[in-house]
Amino acid sequence: MLIGNVGKDPDVRYRDNGYCVASVTLATTDRARTLPNGTQVPERTEWHNLVFWRGLAETVEKYVHKGDKLYVEGSLRSHSYDDQNGIKRYVTEVYVDNMEMLSSRANPKQNVQDQQTSGQDEAGVSQTPTDGMPF
Repeated sequence: MLIGNVGKDPDVRYRDNGYCVASVTLATTDRARTLPNGTQVPERTEWHNLVFWRGLAETVEKYVHKGDKLYVEGSLRSHSYDDQNGIKRYVTEVYVDNMEMLSSRANPKQNVQDQQTSGQDEAGVSQTPTDGMPF
């Protein structure tokens, strides 16, 4: 479970089989504080890579924008790849099962909560791909 702010507009792609995948970066911040012993702990921001599938991805495409505050639930997936220079890179992503928009909007239709809380689309198909491919 994460609550944070969207770092940039979603990157949305449609796979060859027609379903939608959306990627979003989300910033979560721990506020600065002073510990009981007087130690100053500075503010700390973490960036998270979120991946949305099918109907939830289409909702993200329509309603989520840079700066919006989101609540998401999902599971972590890690993988590695070799970059252009042959250096092995590691990526951890949150495959989102449930989302709630927390930003207020003038249009109440834009305050969208995922209706597929079971992680399934209308046909009862899992939101998370079984092929393990992020894109």
